[in-house]
Amino acid sequence: MGIIETGLDILENSTELQNGIKGNVAYLCNSASVNSKLVHGIYILKKIFGSRFKKIFGPQHGFFTDLQDNMIESPHSIHPYFKIPIYSLYSETRKPTSEMLQYIDCVIVDLQDVGTRIYTYIWTMILTMQECAKNGIKVIVLDRPNPVNGNNIEGNICEPKFFSFVGMYEFPMRHGMTIAEVANWANRIEGVNCELEVVRMRNWHRDMYFTDTDLPYVLPSPNLPTPEGCIIYSGTVLFEGTNMSEGRGTTRSFEIIGSPQLEPWKQLSYLNNELEKAKLTGVTLRPLVFAPTFDKFMGQACGGYQIHINNLENFKPWAIGQFLMQKFFHLLKSDNFWNTEPYEYTDGALPIDWMNGSEKLRYWIENNSSIDQLYEIENANMTEFLKKRKEVLLYS
Repeated sequence: MGIIETGLDILENSTELQNGIKGNVAYLCNSASVNSKLVHGIYILKKIFGSRFKKIFGPQHGFFTDLQDNMIESPHSIHPYFKIPIYSLYSETRKPTSEMLQYIDCVIVDLQDVGTRIYTYIWTMILTMQECAKNGIKVIVLDRPNPVNGNNIEGNICEPKFFSFVGMYEFPMRHGMTIAEVANWANRIEGVNCELEVVRMRNWHRDMYFTDTDLPYVLPSPNLPTPEGCIIYSGTVLFEGTNMSEGRGTTRSFEIIGSPQLEPWKQLSYLNNELEKAKLTGVTLRPLVFAPTFDKFMGQACGGYQIHINNLENFKPWAIGQFLMQKFFHLLKSDNFWNTEPYEYTDGALPIDWMNGSEKLRYWIENNSSIDQLYEIENANMTEFLKKRKEVLLYS
């Protein structure tokens, strides 16, 4: 099969590619932008471009990946060692301004995405592509693995009325593309039309999870400390839209869910039976009590479950996340189950609806509808998405 090389590895070792990059360079990256030997891309770009390497852009959670939660903006700064300006694209702006792009001829994008629509790095990239198109600046995307594989697709299609910073296109929750393939989609399908060059990976295949790559895992954001968390994330991130804990403030965020009102051992048999009836397999729920050190229920004992994957081939994280949320909604019988705080600076709908890209899933939960109806919601408009996706794929 051969050693997998990311786009950054390819750039580092290709004189031809390096020589084709003219003028001044900016780098959209964060702390996970490392090569296969854990050398950060800043060292590599500094060695290649020297004084032509002018600026750094950072996504949500900051360039240093040190800001824990949503809606915590990071400031602009100067890198303390390299003395290069760092412009935050999760600040007073979500996209680079013309001033930030001044004197730049090429923006190199090198972000580790997690394969889930709601994860904002792909949207930061696309907003950057849009601004580069307006300013006549080339974009080069250094591709990286989709850590949850590039084949499996799950979730309903995001509806245009719910487009936001967690869903700007008609994507399902688990979209099955690499970040460079998403860039292809933006250019070809959505008409961004920037000057785009993609640096493909070498030896990566669509059926690979991150643990199949033998690449070092560097957490792409503070609350995804493990590759397993990335797999479960497309289902459990939805608990951000509830007043249950999604495990923030624990060492296994998004793998643990719970609430102070939940008695997990009492409900374990019921949940297991319901999962079995719905034919949702590949998962073991381990009851536990946890006390988050920050975020929801900080310092309070929460009853809940850690979601363990026991059969990756059969595991459907999105469906399991929706299914468990439905069961908890009716078990807890809470008048304030849904989070009503602003979500990613959007209003006019509940956070759960912005996250789902639809209100249909919330109605499915509240009405205690069947698993077949969940799949009907998921499959609506999926054929058109799959047709468009086929046009932008880079790997067999």
